[in-house]
Amino acid sequence: MKAFLDVECSATGRRWVGPSIEDTRQCEAMEQATGLPPALCTTLVRRGVPPMEADSFLEPKLRDLLPDPLTMLDMDPAAARFERAVERNERIAIFADYDVDGGSSAALLIVWLRQMGRKATLYIPDRIDEGYGPNEPAMEALARDHDLIICVDCGTLSHGPIAAAKGADVIVLDHHLADETLPDCVAVVNPNRQDESGTLSYLCAAGVVFMLLVDVNRRLRAKNVRGPDLMALLDLVALATVADVAPLIGLNRAFVRQGLSVMAKRERIGLVALADVAGMDSAPTSYHLGFLLGPRVNAGGRIGAADLGARLLATDDRFEAEKLAQQLNMLNRERREIENAVREEATAQAEARGLDGALVWAAEDGWHPGVVGIVAARIKESTNRPAVVIGFEGDIGKGSGRSVTGIDLGAAIQRVAAEGLLMKGGGHKMAAGLTVHRDQLEPAMERLAELLARQGADRMGPADLRLDGILMPGAATVELIEQIEKAGPFGASASAPRFAFPDSTILFAKKVGANHLKISFGDGLGARIDAIAFGAYDGPIGPMLEGHKGARFHLAGRLEINIWQGRQSVQLRLEDAAPAS
Repeated sequence: MKAFLDVECSATGRRWVGPSIEDTRQCEAMEQATGLPPALCTTLVRRGVPPMEADSFLEPKLRDLLPDPLTMLDMDPAAARFERAVERNERIAIFADYDVDGGSSAALLIVWLRQMGRKATLYIPDRIDEGYGPNEPAMEALARDHDLIICVDCGTLSHGPIAAAKGADVIVLDHHLADETLPDCVAVVNPNRQDESGTLSYLCAAGVVFMLLVDVNRRLRAKNVRGPDLMALLDLVALATVADVAPLIGLNRAFVRQGLSVMAKRERIGLVALADVAGMDSAPTSYHLGFLLGPRVNAGGRIGAADLGARLLATDDRFEAEKLAQQLNMLNRERREIENAVREEATAQAEARGLDGALVWAAEDGWHPGVVGIVAARIKESTNRPAVVIGFEGDIGKGSGRSVTGIDLGAAIQRVAAEGLLMKGGGHKMAAGLTVHRDQLEPAMERLAELLARQGADRMGPADLRLDGILMPGAATVELIEQIEKAGPFGASASAPRFAFPDSTILFAKKVGANHLKISFGDGLGARIDAIAFGAYDGPIGPMLEGHKGARFHLAGRLEINIWQGRQSVQLRLEDAAPAS
């Protein structure tokens, strides 16, 4: 297939690929059958939506997409035990992971219990001192003072720590990949158990917790007891789904669509306080969840007190919410500085080792374990290879990995751990964590690369840039963007449409912040659009367009509505560029 606009190698080293002849034919058929605008039809076709399902896709309803929670293994004993604990006012502890999904999952349970007149103890392990997941000392201590411990976004692989919780019952609500054997406890509800059907494998932990609450509410109704309003909790499920980069397909689309509507009402004081310190001045979108709110909720678990994010999401005290939001915002700024320093060192080390193998990795003493995952994600994006970044303290290294589409990193890391080369490790397809002894670092990475090569990771070139068509500046309107957004929310496995603006003239170009680029461009016919390219000076796009010298360029990116002082305008989030020959 011929390169789109003849761009074989763009500024970012990618080949541009446009709609196929079959895509174009299906778009025309979609227009005729539905009467929907062409740009929206293009998006629907790319998502594989047939014309007869267009209406239901554009208006996803929870009642249509939510399965019976009891279709999930162990849901029945989990819901029954939780309901019993509530009825008898038992002592409940929630052991949560320190990321957004863990914090949101914990907040879901805490808020639900509060509305039922019950309380729970929140326990989130310190990332550095305790590491990921339940540990024996913590579980022993919790078991001494509680009747029920609920592990959220963790616990599936925690056989020893759960066995140590003597005297207390344990429920696991998780989504990470499981082994063949499960911990001995009341229930392990996890759509990624090996004996599960896999139909809900895309859920994050908060989605699993929500399913549990649906069934518990149903049990309460059967006893003429009114449970809390679950729809009002969907803002937490949406935040976790997007921040955990869960695929926005099926039930997750409905979670996020409805959750954004709930969030727009500004009734959860913790999220309101965080949105205000983050400078959110428009209705929430999946972008805001993933890039403004999510990183701030995560900041506590990365470099501060692990429970800050969960406490913010669960609080009903406005003063506490504002105080926690300020803390998290400050920690997020500090996190960025640490991340930038580690990324620079890790990138240099990875480049020296080589970027053409099945695995790109870097390890060093003193790298903060709270940022290695973000740095791995940045390296993965720039190399289109699975990436692992490890920070050592003494002889123990804690690392995090991020993968590319089609390569199951979590399963590979789990296997290396099972073979004894890692102290522990696991996760899911696109992200995983590990702990390794210094003596085993090289053989562990060599074995991991071998397993990833079997999946084809060493044969991946620069990712093609898929484009949905050509637009001219005059056609890019606020109304067009609003039409396209009806096919959202956009995110993992559901990317927003990307358009090319051909043969464009750079009218204005300026570096903003540390490494971003702001430009205005036009087509010579009077219409012009503003564009922002984040991180443009980390690669060639910034210098190339700032020093354009009157040359013309093909520009590619995603359209968005920019709001400034109450006025809406079109903005291009610029992702790539190529000289127009």
